[in-house]
Amino acid sequence: MFTTSAGPAPLMGMPAFSGSVAPAGSAARASTTARASSAARPSHNHLLAALPDAEFAGLAPHLEPVKLALGQMLYEPGQLMQYAYFPTSAVVSLHYVTESGAGAESAGVGNEGVVGISLFMGGHSTPSSAVVQTAGQGFRLDRHHLMRAFDGVGVLHRLLLRYTQALITQMAQTAVCNRHHSVEQQLSRWLLLTLDRAPGVELVMTQELVAGMLGVRRESVTEAAGRLQQGGYIRYRRGHIAVLDAQGLQTRSCECYGVVKKELARLLDGARYRLD
Repeated sequence: MFTTSAGPAPLMGMPAFSGSVAPAGSAARASTTARASSAARPSHNHLLAALPDAEFAGLAPHLEPVKLALGQMLYEPGQLMQYAYFPTSAVVSLHYVTESGAGAESAGVGNEGVVGISLFMGGHSTPSSAVVQTAGQGFRLDRHHLMRAFDGVGVLHRLLLRYTQALITQMAQTAVCNRHHSVEQQLSRWLLLTLDRAPGVELVMTQELVAGMLGVRRESVTEAAGRLQQGGYIRYRRGHIAVLDAQGLQTRSCECYGVVKKELARLLDGARYRLD
């Protein structure tokens, strides 16, 4: 299993990617408690926090707090979507699976975004699936209320379209990364993006889960983690990983990490975040 701790600055400078939390000791329990309490607030999702007070007030009564369990399927391929999900402390993996059962993650969604873009893009379904890869909390919004707010052509309309562009960039960059970059680079990219979404929170991930998301063999993940440990970037023991040098880990990653992070920041630059 993988345990990650410590990381670079979170996406867009706000707190938030998390699996199940490993409650190791009082410090970890305190971190988990603080995270659980803060996750109940809509302002801990970047998109919801960027809404003006008046626009958020119209949406707030329809936001339903939900607990998202590790492995929970939010939607399946071809299934009519009923809700959009705005994660606060949970992380959701968007997966494509072939007929043979092989699959890989096309993108991850944490508290920087929303799950269910097909609802406002006009599709109402998608050939991919959405699975909770990190347990946590979030808010869900019924598709009818989402469309009513989206059709109002307010700030939410602009934010959702810009976020969709950033998500498309992440998907395209992931496809290129999986095809042309080494497993070590892919693992470094994945760890960095994970830490951006959950700075300072310990995460528990099985090697099988990470290998499945990267679309590689579990042995390849183990070998890549071993090389990163030899370089002093992570501590790897009996399946547990702690990031020791996040800045150094960026040198072991490919350009894909920076491209995704920069595009998200560019598209949402200038958004004012509400604290409630």
